[in-house]
Amino acid sequence: MFETLELDDELCRAVAEMGFSKPTSIQKEAIPAALDGADVLASAPTGTGKTAAFLLPASQFLLDFPKPHCEFARILVLTPTRELALQVYEQAKAITAYTGQKVGVIIGGINYGTDHAVLDEATDIIIATPGRLFEHIEQERFDCRELEWLILDEADRMLDMGFGGIVQQICSEARWRKQTLLFSATLNSGDVRRFAHTVLKNPVEVSASPSRKERPKILQWVHYADDLQHKDALLEHILRSENMEKAIVFVKTRERLHALSQKLHEVGLSCSAIRGEMPQDKRIAALEQFKSGQTNILVATDVAARGIDIPEVSHAINYDLPRTADVYVHRIGRTGRSGNKGIAISLVEAHDMTVLDKIRRYTDEPIKPQKIAGLEPKHKVAKIPSKKPKKKKAKKKK
Repeated sequence: MFETLELDDELCRAVAEMGFSKPTSIQKEAIPAALDGADVLASAPTGTGKTAAFLLPASQFLLDFPKPHCEFARILVLTPTRELALQVYEQAKAITAYTGQKVGVIIGGINYGTDHAVLDEATDIIIATPGRLFEHIEQERFDCRELEWLILDEADRMLDMGFGGIVQQICSEARWRKQTLLFSATLNSGDVRRFAHTVLKNPVEVSASPSRKERPKILQWVHYADDLQHKDALLEHILRSENMEKAIVFVKTRERLHALSQKLHEVGLSCSAIRGEMPQDKRIAALEQFKSGQTNILVATDVAARGIDIPEVSHAINYDLPRTADVYVHRIGRTGRSGNKGIAISLVEAHDMTVLDKIRRYTDEPIKPQKIAGLEPKHKVAKIPSKKPKKKKAKKKK
């Protein structure tokens, strides 16, 4: 029960209404450490309740130490993507529903007037993307001196996207803060470790393995495709199958996204689509269509591989395999959320076999081929030989 974490009744009531009865493993580890006043370095796989693991102690801190006359936010949450910022914002509003605390969000791609309205109002918790927030800091519209908590969500992704320098500058501006919490999908990366060393002070390290109930249950398989036409036929069959509830279909380029969306509409399959460099209002509208069920297919480039948290996604489909194995893991993580079952299907052409081999070695999981009656591949699939270290020949003694 959440009461055992010494959270106020207002917060326990809110999480109960959100449908959560027991804290997850990462919440059990991170919340007490944060409430003890320590910096926290947390490793939390996606879909294990990490957002509540930092929002609950942040809100509890504000309840324990009220300051009614602050002009600027006391809690700042930085996220790498706009979609993730909006999702954290929605969850923050739900968690603080009975506390009287005000929550705001600042992201790129929308009118600056919207940001000004948020900044002009006394807000307790701000969720922001680094680039847009730093613009406001430079223009002296956002003052970091009242910040007491700084939370970095998906820090590994922020570094991958090149935000390391800006986040360092924001950390420097917020040097009067009391605590810093850093959450990352993994702590294996040397870059994350080095970055954490510069922004955290004597952190408590939390690396909670998800319980069996929390672990994603994702069935993975591939369909071999002879060519693009065969791949389209396979995709259409999968999207029309009875067990397909909601699917995210991943493509590698904007051009591919446009072409595939058009093909799906032509065969009577309604879909939404999101990509990079898309106006934020259109992106939000497309995601809302997908979330609300107006469409049950979302075609996306890798902008959506991280940050989209929609629990009911039944299928993650790789129409195009990603270039790297770690992106594959992020993609399929959009299904099987919060312990639900999910299906990850990859449509593989001959030129994809090298990447598929890398993915199998990286995940160390079986990704077996399956066939659909009437859509079997006509050509044999060439197997990629596994790379084994060459044995050194012993030198002959003279």
